[in-house]
Amino acid sequence: MAVRKTARKPNVSAEDLKTYYRDMLLIRRFEEKAGQLYGMGLIGGFCHLYIGQEAVVVGLEAAAEEGDKRITSYRDHGHMLACGMDAGGVMAELTGREGGYSKGKGGSMHMFSKEKHFYGGHGIVGAQVPLGAGLAFADKYLENGRVTFTYFGDGAANQGQIYETFNMAALWALPVIFVIENNQYAMGTAQKRSTSTPELYTRGAAFGIPGEAVDGMDVLAVKEAGETAVAHCRSGKGPYILEVKTYRYRGHSMSDPAKYRTREEVQKMRDERDPIEQVRSLLLTGKHATEDDLKAIDKEIKDIVNAAADFAKESPEPALEELWTDIYADA
Repeated sequence: MAVRKTARKPNVSAEDLKTYYRDMLLIRRFEEKAGQLYGMGLIGGFCHLYIGQEAVVVGLEAAAEEGDKRITSYRDHGHMLACGMDAGGVMAELTGREGGYSKGKGGSMHMFSKEKHFYGGHGIVGAQVPLGAGLAFADKYLENGRVTFTYFGDGAANQGQIYETFNMAALWALPVIFVIENNQYAMGTAQKRSTSTPELYTRGAAFGIPGEAVDGMDVLAVKEAGETAVAHCRSGKGPYILEVKTYRYRGHSMSDPAKYRTREEVQKMRDERDPIEQVRSLLLTGKHATEDDLKAIDKEIKDIVNAAADFAKESPEPALEELWTDIYADA
């Protein structure tokens, strides 16, 4: 089985490459800072970091258009930043503050942005997948030409509601891209120990849903595959599956010591396959940027992340009255 990789001469501009570098670095540095705040006790509950998987959302957002939607699971901070949500608002939500996207009541796993068409952040494994198909159903009903990126992991791929959703999405030819972020480990269980199907994207075949596997550590390969999927859905051909083979460097959550894999395995991935370093190398070897240019980007990102952390710390906690708001919708 071939995994889509980038052609030797990527058809992107130097400015595009710099944008991808910047966006992935923002996610990386933001997540590192979130890990620090969690260790300081400023983030409560669960916290799942996206470090290592940055090329997935940055590549797919590069293939999206204004008005397209995205919905994902609890490892969601990267998706928020990639679709343009403000780093300060995201960090304030992580710390449970009033200035957060859900007024401090959603936390790490449950924040939303109607403005950026980001619909969560969901804590129940696989629950977001039928919701993503529902968003796509609304778009088809409205005939607005939009698509929905519905993200889930290799562990969630074994949940029953995924296949009920595949069936309905195929029957109704919904414009939904099912993105399987295969980071190789469902919590602490390697894919080969939990999943009978070696290639997860082939599970759509029973429903007539096409798909492909993609090198998820290569932002340009992800972008290219995303464009294929988007064109398929936007042309009215129904759903598409992208299995994006990626890797997380940290544990499943902040409470996971990740003893189910060796340090050597993780370090090898960092040394040989890091998505940010690959783009950095393309920029330098192609003479699209100098070391000083990249240092300036690095400083810009560091300032943004530090400002987000300061905003979160300074934002007040929600008033007690907020316990009773946003519970019921006005009908």
